[in-house]
Amino acid sequence: MNSKTNLLIAGLAVAALAAGYLLFYPAAPKTGASGPVAVEGGAESTAPAKMAPAITVAATQKTVLRDTIRSSGLVGAVERILVQPQIEGQAIDSIDAEVGDHVAAGAVLARLSEMSLKLQKAQLVASRASAMAAIATSEAQMVEAQSSAQEAHRTEERSRELQKQGNASQATADQAKTAAVGADARVLVTKQSTEAARAQLDVVDAQIDNVDLQLSRTQIKAPFAGEVVERNAVRGAIASAAGAPMFVLVRDGLLELSADIAEQDLPRMSAGLRAKLRVAGSDVPLTGTVRLVEPAIDTVTRLGRARIAIDQADRIRTGMFLEAEITVSEREVLSVPITALGTDEKGAFVMAVDPDGKVRRATVITGIRDGKLVEVKSGLDEGELVVAKAASFVRDGDVIDPISAADAPVT
Repeated sequence: MNSKTNLLIAGLAVAALAAGYLLFYPAAPKTGASGPVAVEGGAESTAPAKMAPAITVAATQKTVLRDTIRSSGLVGAVERILVQPQIEGQAIDSIDAEVGDHVAAGAVLARLSEMSLKLQKAQLVASRASAMAAIATSEAQMVEAQSSAQEAHRTEERSRELQKQGNASQATADQAKTAAVGADARVLVTKQSTEAARAQLDVVDAQIDNVDLQLSRTQIKAPFAGEVVERNAVRGAIASAAGAPMFVLVRDGLLELSADIAEQDLPRMSAGLRAKLRVAGSDVPLTGTVRLVEPAIDTVTRLGRARIAIDQADRIRTGMFLEAEITVSEREVLSVPITALGTDEKGAFVMAVDPDGKVRRATVITGIRDGKLVEVKSGLDEGELVVAKAASFVRDGDVIDPISAADAPVT
C-alpha cells in the first residue's frame, strides 16, 4: 500500500515540473528554410540572417620598394700581381717580405746573389781598358800614316816639276807617285783599325751596362703597392721564372666578390649598382659596387658572373664566401601583401573586396617583390581592399565581413 502511494506522489511531482517548464519556456515558433513563416493567430516571425565570415583584408597602397638581385660567391683579388725574377740562375740570398705584409711600389721583396755578376763586370772592365789601349795605338798609327802620306805627296809633286824641267826621269816620277798612293792606303787602314777599336769599346760598354742591369735586377722589387698573399721564394734556392712566382701580391689590397648571377637576372645588371654584402654566419655589414658584369654565361650552370668591388676589404680575406643583395632600383609603387597574390593557369590574381563586402577576382600584373610586399602594375587602384591571404576559403562572388589586417587577431 505504501509503495503505490509513493509512486503516485512521484508521478504528480514530474507532471508539476513539466507544467512549470512549459509555463516559463514556451515553444519557439516554427521556421521555414529561410525568412518569415506563418504561425497560429496570423503572426509572423523572422529567422536570424546567416552571418558573413570574417576575413582579414589589406589595402592597396603606395610603398617604396627595392628591386634586388640576390647572389653569392667567393672573394678574390681585383688584380693579382705575380712577381717573377727577371734574371735566372742566381741563388736567393735573402727574403725581405712575408705573407701579410703591405708593401709600397718599388719595395725590395728578396735579394739574389751578386757574386758571379760582379766577377763578369770585373772582366769586362779589364776588356774595356784593353779596348781603350787599342784605340790609342790605332790613333797614333793613323797620325804617323797621315804624316807619311803628306810627305809622299810632296815628293810626288817635286818629281813631277823636275820631270817637266828635264832634271828627273819618268821612272823617278812614277816611283814618287806610287809611294804617295801607298801612303794614302796606310792612312785608310789605320783609320779603319781605329774605328774597329772604338767599336770594340762600345761592345764592352754595352756588356758592362747589361751586367749593371742584371745586378740591379738581383733586387726583387714590388712593381705595385699591395699586400703579399703568397710567398714561394726560399732562401738558397735558384731563382727561375719557369716555376711558381716568387711572390703574389693583391694590388692596392683591393678585393672583389665574384658573384654568380642567374641567367634571367643578367639583363638587369650593370656596372655601378650598389650591393649589400654579408659573410655567412656573421652580421657584420659590408657594402660594395658592381665593378663589371662578365659578358659570357657558363654553358653548364647557366649562370653569369658579376664582380663586386668590396668597400671594407680590410675586414675580409680572399677565399671567403659572401652573400650579396644587389639593388637594381628603388621607387614608390602600388603594392599589396605578397600573401594576397595567387597564380593559376590564367596568371596572377588577387581577391578584391568591394565596399559592400562582395569578393571578386582581379587579374593583376606584378613587378618588384621586396620582402612581404609585391608591386601591382595594373589591375587594382590605390586604397582598394584585397583578401590578405589568397588561400582563404573565398570565391568570386562571396560576401565577407572584411577585417583590417591591423585589427586582425594575432594567430
